[in-house]
Amino acid sequence: MRAALALAALLAAGAASAQEIASAPGGVVRALDKVSGETVDIDIGRGQAMQIWRLTIQIDECRYRTADPSAEAWAHLTIRDSLLPNPVFFGWMIASSPGLSAMDHARYDVWVLHCSTDSASGR
Repeated sequence: MRAALALAALLAAGAASAQEIASAPGGVVRALDKVSGETVDIDIGRGQAMQIWRLTIQIDECRYRTADPSAEAWAHLTIRDSLLPNPVFFGWMIASSPGLSAMDHARYDVWVLHCSTDSASGR
C-alpha cells in the first residue's frame, strides 16, 4: 500500500513538472541469495517470468521517465517461491527506494534496478 501511494505521488509529481512517463518492454531486477551471498541480475520482458533458485519473478509492468530513462524505474512484480502456495511479493517496487516496498523473505531479496527500454529485453 505504501509503495502504491509513493508511486502515485511520484507519477503526479512527474505529470506536474511536464515529465512524461513511459511503459517499458521489460526491466532488470537483482536477486540475492542471503545464504550463499550470490547475486544475479535478470533481464525480464514485461509479462514474462524467469526462474532463479526457488523464485519465479514476473514483471507485470515497468515505467520510467522518458526524459531520463536511467534516473528512476517503477516496476510491478509478482514473485513466487516454489515451496509456498501464495506469492511472496505482489506489488510495485521503486528502484531508488527498494526498502519502501520490499519483499519479505527469509532467504532471498529481489529489487528493481531499471527498466529495459529496448524491445530485446527478456530474451
